[in-house]
Amino acid sequence: MLVFLPRIVVFVFILLQIIAMLVYPGGTIHNEHSIGYSFLSNFFSDLGTYTSYNGSPNYLSMSLFIIGLTLVGITFSFFYLALPQLFIDNKVNYRFAILGSIFAWGGSIGLIGTGFTPADQVLDLHIFFANSIFECFMITALSYTIVIYRAKILEKKYAIGYGLFFILIALYVGVLEWGPAARSSQSALFFQVVTQKMIVLVFCLSIVVQTIGLSKIDLK
Repeated sequence: MLVFLPRIVVFVFILLQIIAMLVYPGGTIHNEHSIGYSFLSNFFSDLGTYTSYNGSPNYLSMSLFIIGLTLVGITFSFFYLALPQLFIDNKVNYRFAILGSIFAWGGSIGLIGTGFTPADQVLDLHIFFANSIFECFMITALSYTIVIYRAKILEKKYAIGYGLFFILIALYVGVLEWGPAARSSQSALFFQVVTQKMIVLVFCLSIVVQTIGLSKIDLK
């Protein structure tokens, strides 16, 4: 639950998103006639729309998008359910871990909710779930940075890694709040899309790095 399953699910998620990109019909916010998925001009959420921007049905890409986010959301829920048990011997650490996990469960709900709320059908609800992913996991990252730094079961470099994850996700939350609107210009769309791709990559890497650290301790 803490080592092998998260790695597998992260790999499956990335694979499903790549396939979804390959079968996406086409179109972006600023160019409805573009063909296929543009890595620099299409959001991840475009994969989950009922109809693509060029007007074509997007059922296959949408299905892969939903499956990927649902798998990640469920796996992260169990991952952060189990994780606090490693720090139960210290009340302060355990409380911070529980706090981090509560927000992780909120972020996991956001992951699943993002998949099941197509942006072209229920945009406001989709944005709510999508933003909640990063807002919730920002608190999770801060909480576990403190826990891992204080605890002795993991090397301090993993606390530094969690701290870096917190900083990057906080910066992305800033982009969501105060960054240029994607619809305002092509350059704004490019900025929003690229930063989203970067934070998703950081998200996936952070989980894999955590499993590396956890694999080095006795989890029995």
